[in-house]
Amino acid sequence: MSDPTRTSQSTRHATDPAAAAARTPAAAVAPSIRRPLAAAFRAGLTAAALTGLVLAALGDPAPAHLLTRFTVQANLATALVSACSAHRAWTGRRPVSPRLTGALLCFLALSALVHHALPTADATAFTLPGTGTPTAAQVLSRLLLHGLTPLAALADWLLLTAPRGFRLPCAWQWPAYPLLYLAFALAFPTTAGAPPPTVTTALALALAVCLLPLIAIGIDQVRPSPRLHKNRISPTGISPLK
Repeated sequence: MSDPTRTSQSTRHATDPAAAAARTPAAAVAPSIRRPLAAAFRAGLTAAALTGLVLAALGDPAPAHLLTRFTVQANLATALVSACSAHRAWTGRRPVSPRLTGALLCFLALSALVHHALPTADATAFTLPGTGTPTAAQVLSRLLLHGLTPLAALADWLLLTAPRGFRLPCAWQWPAYPLLYLAFALAFPTTAGAPPPTVTTALALALAVCLLPLIAIGIDQVRPSPRLHKNRISPTGISPLK
């Protein structure tokens, strides 16, 4: 036989709003925070990266080879991740992990560093190909892919995300792909249609690959929270993976 008292209590808890709220997971009742400013900025970053990629393809006689270039790979990945991040910011969903966005930030910074500060490495597969007088499309694509998108990604990180989202293990996770790419460029230089880097250039690239994540993580730990933190930026940086 059923216990009338227990049945009565079960009925009361089933109809009691307070009891129902107590059984509901916090994630289900927490209000979603839409970040339209971050969404618009990241949509613009996506557009800049895609425009630069299209212009680079139009200005190259063999556009398929561009996919082997580190700059192209980094900007293509940035365009995809930024589009996803813009959608998540607009809809108030959980942001993209900083493990991914931080890695792409370092990749873009490496590409820009090679192009602007390491002229001996600018002819390698880390940058866009360039022979002879560049066309207007090539000049604009380099401006976008080596300049605007890295700066926009940096601004997104500094102005639209909260600090301390990067973790120390990223210091050896992020360099993994660039170092593998460097080894591939040394072993198979003709695959990317670029001359192999010299020993000095390769060492400079490897040093930059290893230092950039450390610099980014160090800055992330000490930088202040942006003034636009409330309701406009990612509430935890970009939600680190635990």
